[in-house]
Amino acid sequence: MRSERGLLIVLSGPSGVGKGTVRKALFEQEDLALQYSISVTTRKPREGEVDGVDYFFRTREEFEDMIRSEKLLEWAEFVGNYYGTPVDYVEQTLQEGKDVFLEIEVQGALQVKKAFPEGVFVFLAPPSLSELKSRIVGRGTETEEVIQNRLRMAKEEIDLMDAYDYVVENDEIHLACERITSIVTAEHCRRDRVAKYYKQMTEAE
Repeated sequence: MRSERGLLIVLSGPSGVGKGTVRKALFEQEDLALQYSISVTTRKPREGEVDGVDYFFRTREEFEDMIRSEKLLEWAEFVGNYYGTPVDYVEQTLQEGKDVFLEIEVQGALQVKKAFPEGVFVFLAPPSLSELKSRIVGRGTETEEVIQNRLRMAKEEIDLMDAYDYVVENDEIHLACERITSIVTAEHCRRDRVAKYYKQMTEAE
């Protein structure tokens, strides 16, 4: 039995681990009803990415204006670019009883946890650092300097794993999706999320 308020599900992990790929695969599943909260970023679109679908692409000036206006649930600067989450959309969707799915960087996830400790935080981990490097290199969009910066950051981010509720290894996309789906199902069955409903049910008899 779902609780009245939706779940805030946060997926994050090192750059190149496959967060976007796993997120897209999750949203293709008909039995998992999630609302995707699109992030705002100042980085340039990659091939195939669409403004308003994959990200809201903004200039640094526009992003910094959103910071000053407190229109972001979280934000972080990563490898020279800003990333952030619009706060109004998240809160409104949760109040409607819908689950909100955030795919964000580790710095941002830690900020969200301070504001929404009741959220479900999932760390997407690579099978190994060598595999992570292969995935980043395989993009063909990064310079050697950026690749090394991302690997250095990845080591630091893996050390922050203790701040998360769950760790899912992205060895195979379909397996990672199955694990995340199981986590969402289990979280909706937690006593502290559904007890209010059943107490109201017994009091009505």
